Amino acid sequence: MAIIYGCYVGHLPAGKALFIGSGWPALAMLTAWLIGVTTAGKGRRSWRRGRGAWCILLRVDANTAELRAAHDVLAECYAEHLAGHMDRSPADRAVLGVFCDLVRDAGIGTDVADVGCGTGRLEPFLAARGLRPQGVDLSPGMITVARRDNPGFGYQVADLRKLPFGDASLAGVVCWYSLMYLTPGDRPAAFAELARVVRPGGYLVTAFKAGDGALRRGGLTTGLGISFDVYWLPPAEMERLVAGAGFDPVFWAGRSAAETEMETQPQGYLIARRH
Repeated sequence: MAIIYGCYVGHLPAGKALFIGSGWPALAMLTAWLIGVTTAGKGRRSWRRGRGAWCILLRVDANTAELRAAHDVLAECYAEHLAGHMDRSPADRAVLGVFCDLVRDAGIGTDVADVGCGTGRLEPFLAARGLRPQGVDLSPGMITVARRDNPGFGYQVADLRKLPFGDASLAGVVCWYSLMYLTPGDRPAAFAELARVVRPGGYLVTAFKAGDGALRRGGLTTGLGISFDVYWLPPAEMERLVAGAGFDPVFWAGRSAAETEMETQPQGYLIARRH
């Protein structure tokens, strides 16, 4: 069991989740989370009340449930193996540094969202360079670790297909290896959602595993009994998606696989400006 917004959250079989909280305050707090993890046509909700407590039964699509459950399992593993990763990755530091400079120089504020923040490891880096980051992640387990290991920043459980931010409320979004789980059918709407929350003149930065776009199953080599769908997109496809959503690509970069990080494929980077 994990505690989200002071309410209990427990995952059940068959892509269901049970939320129990007391009274109307709990119901109001849970609403934001429910909106964040469901999308039109992707989930169904039913509300039940008994003995002064609200129980909300949420049915989500199988891929989303599988991905979230797998990353709940991976949270502590990520915390251990990605600790100090930024210190070992000059390319990551350079690209994120350019993003920070562009956002600050745009003069439209410094509020940015780390979408798919995982353990929150990027938040201290972004804050040290003058931005005000907050993190969202589909996995409650990841958010729990982020609050523990990188405190002092706002974190929420949310789905990038339905972000908990107002229209044009952010100066930028960071999508660091978080877009590769989107199915082909979900990509246009998800990229449009990223564009919705970024002010004109703001920026998106993404890092991704560069590949042929074929469906793969991730997590199989971890030995943790998990697996999930993942897509390694060609850089040209990533550029097409951001451009189609209302961003103008302004920076491209890439690097070969790093043996020290046990990578098996090249990595891509892209920064785009909201027009």
